[in-house]
Amino acid sequence: MSDPVLFPPGLPVLTEMRVHASGRAWLAELPALVEKLRARWSLRLGAPFAGGSCSWVAPARLPDGTRAVFKVTWPHREAAGEAEGLRNWAGRGAVRLLDHDPGHHALLLERCEPGTELGAAGGLGAEHRLRLGAEVLRELWRAPVPRDCSLERVADVCAEWADLVEERMARLRPGYDPGLVAHGARLLRELPGSAAREAVVHGDFNPGNVLAAGRRPWLAIDAKPMTGDPGYDPFPLLEQIDDPFAAADPHRTVAHRLALLAGELGEDTDRLAAWAVARLVEEALWRAEHGRAPYGAQLLGKARLLGDAAGL
Repeated sequence: MSDPVLFPPGLPVLTEMRVHASGRAWLAELPALVEKLRARWSLRLGAPFAGGSCSWVAPARLPDGTRAVFKVTWPHREAAGEAEGLRNWAGRGAVRLLDHDPGHHALLLERCEPGTELGAAGGLGAEHRLRLGAEVLRELWRAPVPRDCSLERVADVCAEWADLVEERMARLRPGYDPGLVAHGARLLRELPGSAAREAVVHGDFNPGNVLAAGRRPWLAIDAKPMTGDPGYDPFPLLEQIDDPFAAADPHRTVAHRLALLAGELGEDTDRLAAWAVARLVEEALWRAEHGRAPYGAQLLGKARLLGDAAGL
């Protein structure tokens, strides 16, 4: 990397992308690509943000002085719909899309300031932060799903995941509870088709992707949008706003927070719990596929607790 200010050696994206061939090829082209787009948009760039494992993201100033964020992403399936999702939301609940170069997977985005992550918002209790996150989700879900939408569908993605769960369970034999895994695969197939409504979902609504902003108190970033059941979205918020599974009474804490989120979002508590179980089972088998079967077993423990707490 030619410029140590823009490409410091310890930047996570530079280390994470080196582990596979397509990532290394993308990194080799990244400095020239950043310079090409910087010149095209006449940007003044600052040192990149430290977060992110598959995108290079930096603060930027436009020629008129507007403070923005410049994002160049390693081409991959989950990131393909980010620009379309942002255009659909049009600044309602999410950062605004200022410009987009689809051929180079580059975005110019509204900058959130002060940019504090919801998960790190000091002085705010977990339940208060859950309500703030739910407010952002409600705003995202209000945007109508456009008729000509090309975003992936939750139902299609989850059907693929269900197949992968079953294939990995049979091939890897990680020692997981077969009944729980089968239940998770079944939920992945069935939940999307039983939704009472459809929305453009964020796709990765964890508290690190909700930032304090000036235009609105909180805005979502780093979406991996799809269309379908909004019940897909809330679980990462519940799981990561703090660690409810480490509470003195985790069953009570998890059940209470599921009910809180369901009430704030107008969703059914049992459906939110079922989505949580489905997503944990999928992640557990993904972890097993990537050599982390013991961690996957911990995730299945959370899935079992969620199912018990919701009476599934």
